[in-house]
Amino acid sequence: QGAVASRNGLALPAPASPAPAVPAGAQLEVPQISAFTTPGRDFYRVDTALVVPKVDAATWRLRILGKGVTRPRSYTLDQLLARPLIERDITLTCVSNEVGGPYVGTARWLGVPLAGLLAECGVRPPSKGGTADQLVARSVDGMTLGSPVEDVMDGRDAMLAVGMNGGPLPFEHGFPVRMVVPGLYGYVSACKWIAEIELTTFDAYDPYWVKRKWARRAPIKTQSRIDTPKPFARPAAGTVMVAGVAWAQRRGITRVELRIDEGPWQDADLAAQDTADTWRQWSYRWQAAPGGHTITVRATDGTGAVQTEQRARTVPDGASGRHSVFVTVS
Repeated sequence: QGAVASRNGLALPAPASPAPAVPAGAQLEVPQISAFTTPGRDFYRVDTALVVPKVDAATWRLRILGKGVTRPRSYTLDQLLARPLIERDITLTCVSNEVGGPYVGTARWLGVPLAGLLAECGVRPPSKGGTADQLVARSVDGMTLGSPVEDVMDGRDAMLAVGMNGGPLPFEHGFPVRMVVPGLYGYVSACKWIAEIELTTFDAYDPYWVKRKWARRAPIKTQSRIDTPKPFARPAAGTVMVAGVAWAQRRGITRVELRIDEGPWQDADLAAQDTADTWRQWSYRWQAAPGGHTITVRATDGTGAVQTEQRARTVPDGASGRHSVFVTVS
């Protein structure tokens, strides 16, 4: 009861640094394409918690301690909300997302910049002489996730999020506070129901998933997905709209190409890019001839690297390969 009441009664302050408006052309008017902003009810969930923790915000605390923390601190939610907050559109991706899979989504997050909070506690990244290279986030249910200290303090919008899409975090997405770090898969960054941050080293400690043979470090790979037509669709011959999303957080998407069967790669039309930390929609008007056809997509990120065709499973550091769908044109 206390948890539900504390969430219902929570008024989030306005951000000191609001998210830039999403460009008008970022959302394509194509039926069945993913919405640019994913509603909370549709946002993917991959939890080890069998029952969603319901945390009372009034009694919640966040402790920061460990190696290189010269000033250990404990924060209440009110203390975090009194700080200057940032608001950002960020696409999150789960490492267990197969090529073409659903475990990716974009939300507007509101939160406390993590780097500033760590610096207040005396933490320095390894590049500036810090002794800890791993940040271990602990959830109220004992879950542990490890992030590279360098990454969360390198200037990206890593945050302790208190809001999602204009309201407090839903319980299933980590109320009252969770971590969000652009560019890292969720299992090394996106701790929900966070209660403690311990600074340590990769040599000294293996978090939950690393003990289960997942990689210690996991930057998100460049990926693209065909949202429409669906696999085994039966479109009529003529103009068929092919569309979907592509993402490469921290690098952005500069090009998306399509191939029909074994034909040449053709440039898709790109929607407006919001930021390098969000996915980007694309579309292609295909003049479809009758028969069975395979449509394949690939993306190029902001560094000029083309999405690899080398297929890899999700373990240990994320799936790779190119998404394709087979359709029968009537």
